[in-house]
Parts: sequence; C-alpha cells; structure tokens
Amino acid sequence: MKNLGQLTYFLGLEFHHRANGIFMNQHKYIQDLITLAGLEDTSSVDTPMEVNFKYRKDEGDLLDDPTLYRRLVGSLIYLTTTRPDISYVIHQVSQFMSSPRHLHLAAVRRIIRYLQGSPTRGLFFPTDSSRQLVAYSDADWAGCPDTRRSTTGWCMFLCSALISWRCKKQDCVSKSSTEAKYRAMSTACSEIVWLRGLLEELGFPQTTPTPLHADNTSDIQIVTNHVFHERTKHIEVDCHSI
Repeated sequence: MKNLGQLTYFLGLEFHHRANGIFMNQHKYIQDLITLAGLEDTSSVDTPMEVNFKYRKDEGDLLDDPTLYRRLVGSLIYLTTTRPDISYVIHQVSQFMSSPRHLHLAAVRRIIRYLQGSPTRGLFFPTDSSRQLVAYSDADWAGCPDTRRSTTGWCMFLCSALISWRCKKQDCVSKSSTEAKYRAMSTACSEIVWLRGLLEELGFPQTTPTPLHADNTSDIQIVTNHVFHERTKHIEVDCHSI
C-alpha cells in the first residue's frame, strides 16, 4: 500500500478540495459521453425531459441496432453518482433497454444535451455542516402508462449535504395517491434506519429523531393517527413500519 497524495480523480469521479468543503463532479466523463453520442455541435436544453411527456415501451419504430442506446444509458446510469437531478429521467429510459425505439433514443440524446449545458454540476460536501440527518420522500400516482405503477422518490441529507437518493418504480399498483406516497414514505424510512445505524458505526450517532418530510396531508394524518380504518388496512404494514 502506498500514499498517492490527495484524491483528485478516481473512476471518472473528480474531487475538488476547497477551504469550505469538497466538491465532486464528473466533468470529463460528461465530455466523453457527449463525444460518444456525437452531439459536440448541438445546442443545450434547459430540462432533461419534455414536460408532462410519458414514454411507452411500444411507441415508435424499433432501432435497427440497439447497441448505442444501451451504451449511452449504461453510461448515464453511472453518471447519477454525482448527478441526482437526472435520476428520474434515467429511470425512465433504462426501462427500454431490451427493445429501444427511435423515440427512446431521442430522449437519451436530450438528456445528454441537458448535461452539455451544465457539465460542471455535481455534489458539494461542506466541512462545517452538522450531523443531523433529514429525509424527504414523494411519489407520483399511476405514472407509468404501461403498468400504471407509481414511482417512488426520496433523498437524504446530512445537514445540507445530499448523501443518498433513489428513484424506483413501486412493486404493485396503488389505488390512490395517498397509498402511493405512503409506500414511498415506508421505503424512505427503511433507508433512514440503515443510515442511522451506519452513522452510529462511523462515530456520529443521531441523538434526535430523523425528520421525514412529505407533502400529502392524508399521509401525514395517517402517520399521526394510529387508528387504522378499513380503507387503509391494505397498507397497514407500511403504516406500522413508519
């Protein structure tokens, strides 16, 4: 084992050490991805995905050779290590890896054009932040046009530093937005429990309860009211978990 000095670059991740913290991004990785997609001379866009647009698995013509699509999506999945802002749209395009279509490839190219406008964006970890863990969770309802399953999203902050996030389609179809968001809260709670244990092992035990923020009034009322009704019995396991 040898000391190679201060970490600056590792597996496509760039580390910039500053007086007030560490900034991590994948600038060179994004430039290589733009070259791979052949989009060096195209203009950038402001959003990684068209607003209110849903992609279907059987819409449009199949690609003659899906190799490029799979290479680009695989590269974008690794890019979410430092770019949580594209997690949702990467989750969308990665569902079509088996039989991608021209419309899906156009969506991937749009993501790369979005990255072209912000190649230096990344994650910042301040040195003077507190050790308080804070969580946020949300979900859409029946967002997938093919299966009508909802998508869970949550993120965990250690004070102002984003340390964990996820975007994943739920395993079953929810019958209401309340149920979909409650399942998201349950998944977030599982991550909170794991992170609290990890932080304790690292020497930073959480001495206060971890706040979990959600935006659905019905879910918040169910959390604070431990009397379960017939219409919420099917999610009672998640309720008890939270």
